[in-house]
Amino acid sequence: MSAPYILVVDDEPDIRDLVKEILEDEGYAVAIAENAAAAREARRAQRPDLILLDIWMPDTDGITLLKEWSEGDHLPCPVIMMSGHGTVETAVEATRLGAYDFIEKPLSMAKLLLTVERALDADRLARENQNLRRQQRIVAEPVGRSDVVQRLRAQVLRIAQHDAPVLIFGEPGTGKEVYARFLHAHSPRRSGPFIDVGVGSIARENASLELFGSEQGDRIHYGRLEQASGGTLFLDELADMDSEAQSKLASALENGSFLRIGGKEPVRVNVRVVAATHRELDQEVAAGRFREDLYYQLNVVPIKLPPLREHIEDVPELLNYYVNYFVDQESLIYRHFTLAAQNRLRNYSWPGNIRELKNLVQRLLILGGDEEIAQDEVDAAVRGATNTKSPDVGSIPLNLPLREAREQFERAYLMQQFRECEGNVARLADRVGMERTNLYRKLRALGIDPKKALDE
Repeated sequence: MSAPYILVVDDEPDIRDLVKEILEDEGYAVAIAENAAAAREARRAQRPDLILLDIWMPDTDGITLLKEWSEGDHLPCPVIMMSGHGTVETAVEATRLGAYDFIEKPLSMAKLLLTVERALDADRLARENQNLRRQQRIVAEPVGRSDVVQRLRAQVLRIAQHDAPVLIFGEPGTGKEVYARFLHAHSPRRSGPFIDVGVGSIARENASLELFGSEQGDRIHYGRLEQASGGTLFLDELADMDSEAQSKLASALENGSFLRIGGKEPVRVNVRVVAATHRELDQEVAAGRFREDLYYQLNVVPIKLPPLREHIEDVPELLNYYVNYFVDQESLIYRHFTLAAQNRLRNYSWPGNIRELKNLVQRLLILGGDEEIAQDEVDAAVRGATNTKSPDVGSIPLNLPLREAREQFERAYLMQQFRECEGNVARLADRVGMERTNLYRKLRALGIDPKKALDE
């Protein structure tokens, strides 16, 4: 795990050098800039984790730089303003533009260090909360006491101590993201960010922009690769990555640097890459759909996740875990599975793996009923899940309004095609003859979540 990188921007050499020396003594990595032009170049060379920014400088003032650096309604990292001639109006404007705090000169070094520490902590917590909301409360660690799961946990804990790229294989729903987060949480990079990218959910034409960022004049957009600096970049659905993004990622891993879109100077890479796929990548390589060099760069340490049917003895513990999970997280009414119901589910094949089990528990708790979940209720739920796996286009009623009938047909048609494409959105777009962005818009309109559709 690398130290937080701080950029100090001040036109007074004595202050610049003193702040740099003190921050370095505290274990931070520090760069300095004497004016706005130098600050722009420093940001272009490497994304800071925090910026200390003087307001009054000879070329461009700090408030103008804040406006420049704003990405929509926020700044890409915390900014602490410094000034010996500040006014209330200036402080209010800086805060409105997203600055974390405003420190007056002459600087109190104790206050400066405390403000820096608080700003970095606040930014880390904000990113973690945002990530957790986006991932809808991902399970913190693998659940299960079977020999299979215990061996896998021990393997991941050993792998976590090294910085080599990891490639996680497994059927849909086996918990690839759970293991990726578990690995990150027990690695030396644990205090750094965990940035997840659902490759299949990025429109093909935006993949390189999303991953590698862009430069346009003095405006810089930091991609996910730089956002993960000092931490872990998790690439889910890796096989869906388009050829251009594959090429840029292979080059970044080979050279330890990359170019942003529109950029002219290389940017250093400091991330651990963990990738995941449910497809056989060696077959994708043989078919020419995936780069061979990137496959070998990422497949340094492979982790194979077993389907739930291979550790079926964990089903009772998983059922109990997810009952408590939904009672705690969504305030659903507590219910428990009878032994007969548990036994029935131990003898179920679980084609959707742990994700299917989680969805089944949630559905049974939402539907409510007696405190006990009996075998007949489980039988009905399993039959219902099985019946929805292959929607029958011919079963759509013909007495519906045209618009509603068309929507039902489109949903059934796309669900069937999606399963035949094994959850690959790029293949689905080619198969149904739609541009990928329009396809995502259509899926959203029909209430189809590409990450969960295989479980429906």
